[in-house]
Amino acid sequence: MNGKIKIILIEDNEIESKEFEDYINHVNNVSLISHTKSSIEAIELVKKHSPDTIILDLELHNGLGSGFDFLSGLNNLALHYKPFVIVTTNIVSNVIYDRLHKDFVDLIFCKRQADYSPKLVIDSLLFLIQNPFYKKEVSIDSPEERKIELTNKINKELDLIGISYRLKGRDYLFEAIYYLLTNDEQNANVFQHLSKHYKLLISSISRAIQTAINHTWRTSSIEDLRANYTAPINFNTGVPTPTEFIYYIVKKLKS
Repeated sequence: MNGKIKIILIEDNEIESKEFEDYINHVNNVSLISHTKSSIEAIELVKKHSPDTIILDLELHNGLGSGFDFLSGLNNLALHYKPFVIVTTNIVSNVIYDRLHKDFVDLIFCKRQADYSPKLVIDSLLFLIQNPFYKKEVSIDSPEERKIELTNKINKELDLIGISYRLKGRDYLFEAIYYLLTNDEQNANVFQHLSKHYKLLISSISRAIQTAINHTWRTSSIEDLRANYTAPINFNTGVPTPTEFIYYIVKKLKS
């Protein structure tokens, strides 16, 4: 890796944050480019700075959100590379650790272990990240990695348009788009699939999707909608139908 390793620190403990900062400043090939207590702000910092490494405190008791919120947001970003992710936590749980590794966390440090310190975290990072087997670019050879890449792309498109995660219709939209992108589109009946998948009537699913679309066209900025949804819209309704919206995103992602 050329140049300094760029680090974003997500930590709400001021004493520990200062220890990280002080030690990083004494190491030549690492650089602390930003520090935050907020999982929400951290996502914006990742998009802005493209860090090589993220050090994440799992429990942000004195901050905003949580480490799990950040990891969920990070997985939804369509990044062209995978940052090295280190979690620090007071939690001692194999179940939690297994989940973190599934979220592509590279290292987990328990703060309760006797030798834990910010110095240990940084030294371990340097040892691993400089290993010749470490690669920053994401490999998309395995089915699981291709699924993650496609998930990121779909979520990015829905985020750009402004479809809220709080609305159930977003879940149905995501599933419909993913289904069409991974099946023979011409022979796929997407609403039958949704009905079977969620065990709901097609009419209920369609209403929920239309509600999400209507809400988005009321609340998102006109500039964002015009920039990210360029398909023709019925003049009388002013919003796309569920079918129009779904197939527009599918076509956009296939192009």
